[in-house]
Amino acid sequence: MTNTIEVADLHKHYGKVRAVDGVSFEVADGEFFGILGPNGAGKTTALEVVEGLREPDSGTVTVLGERPWPRNPALLPRIGVQLQASSFFERLTAREQIRTFASLYGVPATQADHWLAVVGLEDAAGQPNERLSGGQQQRLSIACALAHGPDLVFLDEPTSGLDPQARRNLWDVLREINRQGRTVVLTTHYMDEAEALCDRVAVMDQGRILGAGAPAALVRGLDTPTRISIESGVVPLDEVRRFAGSAEVTDDGVTVSISTRAPGPVLAALAGRDALHGLSVRAATLEDVFLELTGREYRE
Repeated sequence: MTNTIEVADLHKHYGKVRAVDGVSFEVADGEFFGILGPNGAGKTTALEVVEGLREPDSGTVTVLGERPWPRNPALLPRIGVQLQASSFFERLTAREQIRTFASLYGVPATQADHWLAVVGLEDAAGQPNERLSGGQQQRLSIACALAHGPDLVFLDEPTSGLDPQARRNLWDVLREINRQGRTVVLTTHYMDEAEALCDRVAVMDQGRILGAGAPAALVRGLDTPTRISIESGVVPLDEVRRFAGSAEVTDDGVTVSISTRAPGPVLAALAGRDALHGLSVRAATLEDVFLELTGREYRE
């Protein structure tokens, strides 16, 4: 499999701030690749260098077999970019906005209108930008990034500001554009989004990649216990502690929680006591991987 993107030892500094500090990664053709990290991790800066919007201090970047910097006109028709903050033309409607973007690439208006329908903006097509909600503006920016049918799409926090239903609907759109053969590179703060959409992810912090791989593989590599919860009083606490063995058992008066690295025997014991009503089982998730790699302290 060939690579759409190849990044090797990329650096980008602003004074003493090492926004990107020796980053290397590859994105295969047709892959859905995610870059995760807390605020200030360097995700957006790294992508802007790959997109050809910023000049790297050092390192090499190849996109679709081309160097993106100096600004490469040959790449522009082949990539679509949805930025974290997008600016639109004043007093133009949503339909006029996307048709204007499409016209820059010689794309007919009907194709541009198709993307408005794909992102669910048909009913708002006649509304000026100033009257669109934040979520609608976000969807319009994605439609503009797709209007010319690019081979490679960069999405920077695409579902920020969307309600849960709109997020899930947009996930279906993103899966479909990836199924059509497009390579998609995504940054997101939503771990469930990355798990649901991405073939592979890279976790960044302080300008470096701390871990990379398929979400399921990263989760399997995390040595954390499974948490099993049942209603308090369903099974006597001393009996729970007896069959849970060395597992940590807590009871807050509402829920008995069992943290164990051997959930099978515990679940079998609960089933044998007909104690599965109200049962919940929580294994490690990508969010646990993220916190393990980046820490739990608050970030501005």
